[in-house]
Amino acid sequence: MPGKTIEIVEVGVRDGLQNEPQVFPTPKKLTLIEDLIAAGVKRLEVASFVRPGRVPQMADAEEITALLPALDGTTYIGLVLNMKGLERALKTERLDEIGCVAAASDAFGQNNQGQTSAESVEISKQIITAAKAAGRSAQVTVSAAFGCPFEGLTPVSKVIDIIASLAEAGPGEIAIADTIGAAVPNHVTEVFERAKEAAPGIPLRGHFHNTRNTAVANSWAAYQAGARIIDASIGGLGGCPFAPKATGNVATEDITFMFERSGVKTGLDLDQLIAITTWLETELGRSLPAMVSRAGPFPTKDNQSS
Repeated sequence: MPGKTIEIVEVGVRDGLQNEPQVFPTPKKLTLIEDLIAAGVKRLEVASFVRPGRVPQMADAEEITALLPALDGTTYIGLVLNMKGLERALKTERLDEIGCVAAASDAFGQNNQGQTSAESVEISKQIITAAKAAGRSAQVTVSAAFGCPFEGLTPVSKVIDIIASLAEAGPGEIAIADTIGAAVPNHVTEVFERAKEAAPGIPLRGHFHNTRNTAVANSWAAYQAGARIIDASIGGLGGCPFAPKATGNVATEDITFMFERSGVKTGLDLDQLIAITTWLETELGRSLPAMVSRAGPFPTKDNQSS
């Protein structure tokens, strides 16, 4: 499969660490960011500009953003949920891209960001427009696109209507998120294929949680349906503070292994990713769910013990 590539957006620093019970120190976050970049990551979510009382792990958003290394070819993303968060993000100098969230269910939107689904769509469109006017790129994630922890199955027609509406604001990208890890491959295929028609010319990104052990398969289904960008979290860190029982994103090393072994280039160094997860496990004092970091890379004579 020569010439085939996938872009992996690393979200562990934001979406991963936000769910940790203890605050991960800013200097260690910076080390994590630097190590991920050294492993080949070109695009990272680094902070969310939300109320510290709601998400204490993100209280250092301005501080960590100010410390980011200035590197050509590296894109730093900041998440905002409202115009106040956007104002904070736009005051930073090294944040390249603004991400926002439109909830596909009213109940999840109210729990996650204090907005109904319709309100979140309109606010996201305002954020995209304002961010672009300020000279920043902007993209949006449709959360709970496959299922809601409070309302159950999210109708595909509703997701597609939301995507069509968001496309009117001209985001650089639309992510479709399985926030609670309820999707399966055929569901992913249907949503992504219909989304391409609803938002022609706008790149689609997959965001899959591994709550029910389907995230790797769903990432592949999204790729086959035309997505060329996938979110992942080092070690499988994460979850969602406002989605009960949701576990971490698909692990960066797990989909790196899957794509590379399938002939789809990621540009990431698998051995370095495994080393980062090993370091994180020491720092956090527990094992992380990534499978490849436990098993190791593809077995060869050189990496097998006698």
